[in-house]
Amino acid sequence: MLLRQSAQLHDPSKHGAIDATFYERSAASRHYCQRTSYRVQKLKVAKLVDTDSQAVLDVHCSTNREGSDADLAEQIARRNAGDLRSLAADKGYDKQALRESLRNLGIRPLIKHRIFAPYDHAHNARIDQERYNQRSMTETVNSAVKRSLGFAVRARSWFREFREIALMCVVYNIKRFVKQ
Repeated sequence: MLLRQSAQLHDPSKHGAIDATFYERSAASRHYCQRTSYRVQKLKVAKLVDTDSQAVLDVHCSTNREGSDADLAEQIARRNAGDLRSLAADKGYDKQALRESLRNLGIRPLIKHRIFAPYDHAHNARIDQERYNQRSMTETVNSAVKRSLGFAVRARSWFREFREIALMCVVYNIKRFVKQ
């Protein structure tokens, strides 16, 4: 809720972009890792970013690397369906099921097709290039958050790690609002 309120400070547009990044889990002692079966070393974080204001709209954290990024994007899009008109993502999110679910939610998918057949070139030609190129804003936001607030989480439990990532995004949104 706090993340959504901090994003509303920026008057977000209806166009978003999504990308995933990894955060390190801070090093724990060997004894602690053995005692608690603490084996996951990285946390995968997918962020939904408003392309106009560069505000973080939503965050999804995961400790397992199984599954595709497209599945995460579908969950995030479903949570933000009323606020989005289009969603841009890179080719890692190329999945027909994701495109169909986005269209069912009333969101225009701006995801380039991987080239397997000649008609994939035609699909890519129909994409609004100006909006699609704004997907790099997520990489900019990920870089800015990691540079200013750190690339590792210090919490040990999964819920606290998620809360730490969400608070990093809230602080980033507030910093951007104050600079404006």
